[in-house]
Amino acid sequence: MIRNLIRSSLVALGLAVPAAAEEAYIVVQSTTSTQNSGLLDHILPGFEAETGVDVRVVAVGTGQAIRNAINGDGDVLLVHSKPAEEQFVADGWGVERFDVMYNDFVLVGPKADPAGVKGEVDIIVALSAIANSEAPFASRGDDSGTHKAEMRHWKAAGIDPTSASGRWYRETGSGMGATLNVASGMGAYVLTDRATWLSFGNRGDLEILVEGDPRLFNQYGVILVNPEKHPGVRATAGQRFIDWLIGPDGQAAIDSYQLDGQQLFFPNAR
Repeated sequence: MIRNLIRSSLVALGLAVPAAAEEAYIVVQSTTSTQNSGLLDHILPGFEAETGVDVRVVAVGTGQAIRNAINGDGDVLLVHSKPAEEQFVADGWGVERFDVMYNDFVLVGPKADPAGVKGEVDIIVALSAIANSEAPFASRGDDSGTHKAEMRHWKAAGIDPTSASGRWYRETGSGMGATLNVASGMGAYVLTDRATWLSFGNRGDLEILVEGDPRLFNQYGVILVNPEKHPGVRATAGQRFIDWLIGPDGQAAIDSYQLDGQQLFFPNAR
């Protein structure tokens, strides 16, 4: 937004906006999982070396990333809530959405497992058991992609956990790492993306208890912010980044990223 105001002021004064400077970098509004997992640190140097375009990442929850992009504070959106992404494009804020990669969500909890969900493959059954036992559950509560997914599963279970807010259901309003820290400290269940879990150090007594439900599939998408809505968008460099990300080089870079021998993201651009 600030960038657009400066650009508009220069135009109003009859001053040229230096195109080369504008295309020297892009701002990518992305999620905490792509940053905290180490993925972006792994893949971005390849793009920057090839193109000379610097990628500046704002890592927040998906909901906040989308709001930032709507405000014009970014050139590219890289997030993981497909319904919200498609609405972003339908409302004219984005040009076109592309699949990039996927991983999955897992339900993590204390080894004591007071709700008795270990080994369950149905996330709805597991959440119902947690609610019935009123075992502690830590939620991001921040409108992130993970929080959106969590709330879809509670809804499918016919449960409104926010009615128990402050009791067994604790909303942190924080990112995934901070929420995992809370869960570790209080011995709570928590839904997390697998990439953040694999890169998380302070696990304490927590372990993966529920995984493998197809409903836990976690798709990531990338979108160019619409320059017709925000003329300050660096559309040329932004689209170049998208083309690289969904092309052979970007997909190979994603595929090559592992942590302790485990792959965190799986490329699936078409």
